[in-house]
Amino acid sequence: MHYKTTYMGLTAVLAVSLSLQGTWGQTVNTGTMTIAPGTEVSTLGHFDNTENGDVMNDGIFYIYGNWNNDGLVSFTPGQDTGNTLFQGIYGKQRISGNMPSDFYNILFDNPASQPAFELSGDISISGLAGFKDGIVDGDAFGGLVTFQQGATHDRVADQSFVDGQVRKIGNEAFVYPIGDEKMYRRAATTGPANPDDHFTSQYILENSDTRYPHLEKEVVIDRIDDAEYWEINRTNGNSSVVLTLSWDNRTTPAGLLAEETGRDLHIVRWDEISGQWVDEGGVANVEEKTVTTAVSGYGIFTFAKVLVEDTPEHDLIVYNGVSPNGDGRNDFFFIKGLERYPDNTVEIYNRWGVKVYEGRGYDNSAIRFDGYSHGRATVNSNKMLPTGTYFYIIKYKEGNATRDLSGYLYIN
Repeated sequence: MHYKTTYMGLTAVLAVSLSLQGTWGQTVNTGTMTIAPGTEVSTLGHFDNTENGDVMNDGIFYIYGNWNNDGLVSFTPGQDTGNTLFQGIYGKQRISGNMPSDFYNILFDNPASQPAFELSGDISISGLAGFKDGIVDGDAFGGLVTFQQGATHDRVADQSFVDGQVRKIGNEAFVYPIGDEKMYRRAATTGPANPDDHFTSQYILENSDTRYPHLEKEVVIDRIDDAEYWEINRTNGNSSVVLTLSWDNRTTPAGLLAEETGRDLHIVRWDEISGQWVDEGGVANVEEKTVTTAVSGYGIFTFAKVLVEDTPEHDLIVYNGVSPNGDGRNDFFFIKGLERYPDNTVEIYNRWGVKVYEGRGYDNSAIRFDGYSHGRATVNSNKMLPTGTYFYIIKYKEGNATRDLSGYLYIN
């Protein structure tokens, strides 16, 4: 077999289409390589960026072999034209390196046997990550995928997701493109308070009982999911978020999904301090196959059936239908009795975890939700919200106790 290595040891600004190739060739960059906007560059063999190498990609860079970065890989700040396309033609692709690779847009497209991408280095995404084909395996190889502020992803499915840790930096709601064993099993968080905060998430298709004993649990917890769990950690900052986990009939035990009188499907968390599973509550959305709740801590999460009382804990009555058409009926979100607890907050989120309303001192009169997005730190302020299902969280002080209530709200 013939191997060819191409060395780039000089400063080069590539402004025309270029193919760096041989028969199973390898490209080694030891200098500065700048790919200008509108320029296409491809390397048919493996690409190695040495510790002295700098790659600035504002164009289109096709990677058909393995990728290793021990130097600097980035893009021009403020430039959104950089695309790196991992399109394997020789089988699995290794993405490695001692230094993180910073990409603007990235595409994973490799039809090899799964997992198609072996991620041992860290990569960072600031634009769009396209999961077209191929699972990115960071779990077995130790790599981390980070989404920066403003970064998004698309096309995530069973054939393409991250098997391993995914970190999200920034104060935006985010759906984590995670899974295990060729199954995409998303988790989502609402936006943290600060742009420097970040959370790191992973889905594990294993029984958590071996590490986090299911017999150690609060008395209200009936039985715990013995097939899967998520690890979601707050890795920077002190913000609180609302967590959404998704269930799947292929993995989530059928007994947990069956309707039972006196038992609801909740999210539970392993509490390191008390050494037991604790009930975090939750509201199930059968259509979306999700459970959502405001969590009190972070770490290991899964589903559980939890005993619920017939007697309501709250003396509030929530009317969860809003039709803001001015006919005098259901024109706003009416929470009967909340005016008795003026020290309160009401938050409303859309299905993607984006906060669309926040009100303090909600009184069903001067301060109330009428179908428009307004309040502190909300999206599309003063815009009428589309028809759909939303999630609400009500928190209020009753004496020295803080109580909370959550559920779904429907705008029609």
